[in-house]
Amino acid sequence: MSRGLYFEDMEVGQTLETLGRTITEADIVNFAGLSGDFNPLHIDATYAAQQQFGQRVAHGLLGLSVSSGQSYSLGYLDGTVIAFTELTWKFRAPIYIGDTIRTISTISKMRPMPAAGGGFVTFDVKVLNQDNVTVQKGTWTVLVKSRTAINESKDEGAAK
Repeated sequence: MSRGLYFEDMEVGQTLETLGRTITEADIVNFAGLSGDFNPLHIDATYAAQQQFGQRVAHGLLGLSVSSGQSYSLGYLDGTVIAFTELTWKFRAPIYIGDTIRTISTISKMRPMPAAGGGFVTFDVKVLNQDNVTVQKGTWTVLVKSRTAINESKDEGAAK
């Protein structure tokens, strides 16, 4: 049983906002270990202090990953997403240790894809810090299950 929204439950203009999450030094260290990205801008305080941001910054992809997790935690794609199909992304400002980020997603496009069992849903996504500065933004497109396709599949199974 899913708690996610089906394609038919969504509409252009619908906006979802997550709670905030504070980025910690542990997040950065763990992400460096997971990804293998040990760039000193992320893990060397002395080096980073002498660079343009003046301190360590989170990996850009760490911010994107946290945003994805935040969005999933809202539940609207839980059990109904078929695939994450496309991403365009801009890294606008640094995320520092101690910054609290949240994600705001607005449905900008929808396209039914009955042959794929659902439809494509495109979200305009913004990641904001505690000062409401947009630190990252872009679009995500996901393929979401259709309630109609689920019911048709059940009807076909019952007919056999």
